[in-house]
Amino acid sequence: MLLQLQSLFMGEQASLPIDCTLDFSELEWNGGYPFKQPVRVKGEIRHNAGVVTLKAQVDYRYDGICDRCACELSCDEHLSMEHILVVSLNHEDNDSFVLIDNYQLPLDALVEEDLLLDQPSKRLCREDCRGLCQQCGKNLNEGDCGCKQDTVDPRLAVLQQLLD
Repeated sequence: MLLQLQSLFMGEQASLPIDCTLDFSELEWNGGYPFKQPVRVKGEIRHNAGVVTLKAQVDYRYDGICDRCACELSCDEHLSMEHILVVSLNHEDNDSFVLIDNYQLPLDALVEEDLLLDQPSKRLCREDCRGLCQQCGKNLNEGDCGCKQDTVDPRLAVLQQLLD
């Protein structure tokens, strides 16, 4: 979605409301497609005292797998995004501002970037997920597997001798 912002930058318009849904179902992340449902973006772009600011709330559903037990998970997430928009920069390496060309903002690219940066490094089905048994592969959230747990990792066997 390409937003035309020339009237905002020229001071002819004070604000531009945003209320749309974006499709990221083709976006691959961590070996899957977690954004199967449309992503809702609601907010506004405002011109105030010569500064153009984007403030929006992004609501989406994340569909994926637990990184610890490999069960499917689905959760509703919310992301607040805020950016200062500029048409030119004095310094090339400034990440504080979003540089737009020809007064046009590609909203979907900006939302996609913020979505991916907001994702945690590990996603769990629940906070106390116990994961899988290292020996038999059973999901430990469903109960104990009965495997003997006092085996020593061969790499640490020398340290076990110190305890004996």
